[in-house]
Amino acid sequence: MKITISLSKKPRLRKPVLICAWPGMGEVAFKLGLYLRDKLKMEEFGTLLAPELFPPTGIWIENNLAQLPKAGIGKFYFYKNKAGSSDLIVFLSDAQPLLEHAYEYCKKILLTAKDLKVYRIFSFAAMPQPIDHTLESQVWFCATNKKLFDELNSLNLGLKTLSSGQVSGLNGLFLGVAKEFGFEGACFLGEIPLFTIQMDNPKASLAILNKLSRLLRIDIDVSGLAQSAKLMEQEIDKIIEFIQQIPSEIGPGPIGQDEIDKIKKSLSLQTKLPQSAREKIEKLFPEVKSNISKAAELKRELDHWNVYKEYEDRFLDLFKKPKASEEKKLN
Repeated sequence: MKITISLSKKPRLRKPVLICAWPGMGEVAFKLGLYLRDKLKMEEFGTLLAPELFPPTGIWIENNLAQLPKAGIGKFYFYKNKAGSSDLIVFLSDAQPLLEHAYEYCKKILLTAKDLKVYRIFSFAAMPQPIDHTLESQVWFCATNKKLFDELNSLNLGLKTLSSGQVSGLNGLFLGVAKEFGFEGACFLGEIPLFTIQMDNPKASLAILNKLSRLLRIDIDVSGLAQSAKLMEQEIDKIIEFIQQIPSEIGPGPIGQDEIDKIKKSLSLQTKLPQSAREKIEKLFPEVKSNISKAAELKRELDHWNVYKEYEDRFLDLFKKPKASEEKKLN
């Protein structure tokens, strides 16, 4: 397994804060990282390559021709923050690596962070909640030590404390590995409605950015993200309004609130599953076939993304006994 980080320069930064983001639920973290990079016109200064950690699971079509996708490439960017006391480093990757190598992957990034004298680390994630899509997204947080926890609590940023639970995926795991390496940091989680976990959620990204910009004193225009959040809310409104006009199975007239709630919960089946999650699911199927004890892990992943119905037939096929002819071949 080869993980290579190359830096084109080593910028001189003041108490740099490292922000890392990967695709995940609602694309909350990744889209926020992209927005920071673009709006602040951050300068690229490093690349992470680890092709063995990103095996292709399909093909891309460009100009009518099929080709293998490029392996997940991570990029480092920096920004000298004149308004605050800490400069920024942002690491972005368009995919999450294979889970079994995630620790070594994080370790490589953190060794670079030590070399760059990183002061604090921040990651972001989505927090699915039983809320309506029209409500403002609240931001929750957890920290690596009590000192930072108390500091964030005392700043009156309007953050909600996450006293227990789990932050899945690399956006959560990275912070845990950072703590093990002696870094101080926090994860900010933006609320998203349960029925939209597979849809981009710029409203949650915006909510986190508003807290982060106040905390780090980042002078950034958030209007673009705010506009994206408004447009997404309008699109969901249109879907629900259209569905309300469909006659109910039990009689004529618009459907009732119970049916609307069911539709909201099933909207995820009509939306995009993040590539990193789909790759993990596809990887688990052959593993379960050779080791049925892993079926519970696969089921948890399908339920987590609310896509069990999409994979139900394949999942149940894993438990079917082979036909007599197949059993003879096996013997």
